[in-house]
Amino acid sequence: MEAAGKEEISVEDEAVDKNIFRDCSKIAFYRRQKQQLSKNSSYRAVLDSVIAGRESTSFQIINEATKIPLLAEVYGIERNIFRLKINEETPLKPRYEVPDVLVSKPSTIRLTSHAGDSGSLLLSAREGDLKCQVTANPFRVDLVSEKEVVMSINSRGQLYFEHLQCPPKQRATKDNEKNAAVSSSQKNQDDLGLWEEKFGEFVDVKANGPTSIGLDFSLHGFEHLYGIPQHAESHQLKNTKEGDAYRLYNLDVYGYQVHDKMGIYGSVPYLLAHKPGRTVGIFWLNASETLVEISTEPAPEYTLTQVGPAAAKQRVTSRADVRWMSESGIIDVFLLTGPAPADVFKQYSSLTGTQALPPLFSLGYHQCRWNYEDEEDVKAVDTGFDEHDIPYDVIWLDIEHTEGKRYFTWDKTRFPNPKRMQELLRSKKRKLVVISDPHIKVDPDYPVYAKAKEQGFFVRSCGGGDFEGICWPGLSSYLDFTSPRVREWYSGLFAFSAYQGSTDVLFLWNDMNEPSVFRGPEQSMHKSAIHHGGWEHRELHNIYGFYQQMATAEGLIRRSKGKERPFVLSRSFFAGSQKYGAVWTGDNTAEWSHLKISIPMLLTLSVTGISFCGADVGGFIGNPEAELLVRWYQAGAYQPFFRGHATMNTKRREPWLLGEEPTQLIREAIRERYALLPYVYSLFYQAHVASQPVMRPLWIEFPDELETFGVEDEFMLGGALLVHPVTEPQATTVDVFLPGSNEVWYNIKTFAPWGGGCAVRIPVTLDIIPVFQRGGSVVPVKTTMGRSTGWMTDSPYGLRVALSTKGSAEGELYVDDGHSFQYLHQRQFLHRKFSFSSGILKNRCADKTGHFPSKCVVERILVLGLRTEPSSVISHSSDGTGQPVAFVYCATTSTLSLEKLSLNIGTDWEVHVV
Repeated sequence: MEAAGKEEISVEDEAVDKNIFRDCSKIAFYRRQKQQLSKNSSYRAVLDSVIAGRESTSFQIINEATKIPLLAEVYGIERNIFRLKINEETPLKPRYEVPDVLVSKPSTIRLTSHAGDSGSLLLSAREGDLKCQVTANPFRVDLVSEKEVVMSINSRGQLYFEHLQCPPKQRATKDNEKNAAVSSSQKNQDDLGLWEEKFGEFVDVKANGPTSIGLDFSLHGFEHLYGIPQHAESHQLKNTKEGDAYRLYNLDVYGYQVHDKMGIYGSVPYLLAHKPGRTVGIFWLNASETLVEISTEPAPEYTLTQVGPAAAKQRVTSRADVRWMSESGIIDVFLLTGPAPADVFKQYSSLTGTQALPPLFSLGYHQCRWNYEDEEDVKAVDTGFDEHDIPYDVIWLDIEHTEGKRYFTWDKTRFPNPKRMQELLRSKKRKLVVISDPHIKVDPDYPVYAKAKEQGFFVRSCGGGDFEGICWPGLSSYLDFTSPRVREWYSGLFAFSAYQGSTDVLFLWNDMNEPSVFRGPEQSMHKSAIHHGGWEHRELHNIYGFYQQMATAEGLIRRSKGKERPFVLSRSFFAGSQKYGAVWTGDNTAEWSHLKISIPMLLTLSVTGISFCGADVGGFIGNPEAELLVRWYQAGAYQPFFRGHATMNTKRREPWLLGEEPTQLIREAIRERYALLPYVYSLFYQAHVASQPVMRPLWIEFPDELETFGVEDEFMLGGALLVHPVTEPQATTVDVFLPGSNEVWYNIKTFAPWGGGCAVRIPVTLDIIPVFQRGGSVVPVKTTMGRSTGWMTDSPYGLRVALSTKGSAEGELYVDDGHSFQYLHQRQFLHRKFSFSSGILKNRCADKTGHFPSKCVVERILVLGLRTEPSSVISHSSDGTGQPVAFVYCATTSTLSLEKLSLNIGTDWEVHVV
């Protein structure tokens, strides 16, 4: 390893052959669980063992073959959530239970036991009509709503639980017994990876032996399933019967393939199922490697007409079967019962937290490259944006800005005066983001390494000593972010006194935190490595990056003494990562297929709680042709996180470098983003307080329209804008589905109205991306652009009012200082509601607990869908005084335009269209 540490590390160390990654057939616990299907092994609930406690109802489950008991606990949780935990009743030692993901201990509701039919137990909560029916033999749990079974657990008998065992050598006390055990178990060991598992040149030694778990869920009446990111796959989950299961295992997959179920950078073990009238969720709280099988074929099933199997009748209906399998830990699953999509989002966020409200600058455009070479390069790129009249907010520095890949340092030749560079950016009201990876260069003269080594802050190898692997600096050790002490220390590294050369305009990017270990098994850490508390890496692999982002965000908050909101982008993530910042889709490629797949990838992240997400515009790897780059900017401008990025050895592609026409089109796309920032920021506030995704699949807004359930080439930005990116080269038309038979949609460029409930063919040229505003909505915009968001604080607003078929519209605007926590601690914000009805547009306070002074005025109002020309328009201020308003009405487009207004955004007023 020492020799390896002195080698030159290059991008080729990351861009490895995809054959180093396993498919399901090469995963031992998957093979074991699949093999178990062929055996007649079932579980029985012991209803005589039921204990009804204040927080849960518990009972034993017995494996009919082994007679070893498990302990099941059923919890009722506020907001119509059920929790099921299954663990060993008397394990040899504690099994890993995932900490720190739940925002607090869930508020439980005492379940009431009712006598069911013979051999069953009925549990109900005081709120709602949901009941939980436990059938004893074979063990099964049904969630019943209004006498209909919504979800069944273990109805297919796939409960699987490998108990902790003593190693074979400890169990055998005599030599002949030992020899017999070795010879008889050798074939099983090789086939099933019980105590050792081989893959390529690596051998995974399992100190605890086989510890995998599994459970099946049947979702009655459901065919459409979503969630379990991250995969470069369709938004709607596919049937896995004929191929690999969906794999949740965070991996550094450079230039990943599209339409592949292999795990990539992050994992959220949370699945949603939707049908007209009901949305449900399954949150499988497990941080070890996890596989999910999906079967969505119609199947015969029993549907209860009333509670109790005696009253059941058989019929054929759609059903989705989901099987979860994890390498270790316990079964800890939350069942979110909806019934509406918005209810499921709130249920999930009540467990894992809502999206953090980002600082406003982070919703602007970000310019990144591996790497901007030096301070002069940064200055030249910054100047280039101004010279070409393109707004942007943040420039990024990758690993080359450091001294030999030592994080928290600066290359003294390339970046001799980082504070001066940041002050230049500050003068433009812009920010800097730098990278900080979890690997730390092995170098006793590097203070960060020396201190961490001294304190024992690194992950350790199973044989003792610090775990060491290869990454960008060469030989590296990896900080153990699962330790609270390590996180506290790491957070302190962002203090201005500790991070020399940093200022308060510097923010962070956590990369390579799957964790990526070059030349390691599957380019990652050995599963036998040891973390805080003595836990093996296999138990918590998927949560490692979550902890780094947590520590980084906390460090930025501490740096400001708790006053300023952080911005942290992380490549790796887990359930709950939304509390700490943004994520992205990793090392994509400059290909049309990657532009196309980015939409369903971001939709999947969005419905699983992570609203602040994006894909590298233009593709990280390769050189996009001008058309592809333009189309990617046009798509990215309407997506939550908006960053252009490229790897080293690619051609420079700042927005003005591909010719006059591409520059103009990219400028228009970025400027449209900046115009929409009031609307986008308001959507993030709703994500923060009400758990609603910023970027939404159509089925969320139109939950009863089957036609929307599989749409993934277009999306809703909030509830008002429908966006259909152009993802094919040389396209001259695009087929856009406009949902809602009672809806009207307005083309935001031509203002032409279109009826909903059908697909329409829209002509496109390179300057057009189909975007429609939904009738019945009001979208707030900025009417003038600045060089960055900081220059636009006091710039005026416009309102785009799109009338519904009934002639009404409504919308919201949220405003605060854009950077601090005073919106939370001091209630310093404005939340306004706009409504148009009966010819009157009103601006009213939506939340009277908030107060924030604003000089901003509404200077323009555009009303779409006004079918008759008004005779007059009069504005009325809060004191009742009226003022005539000049207007322009266009009969061809049915639009009313009001300009040169001066209506304060923070006060009540009305505009009467007579």
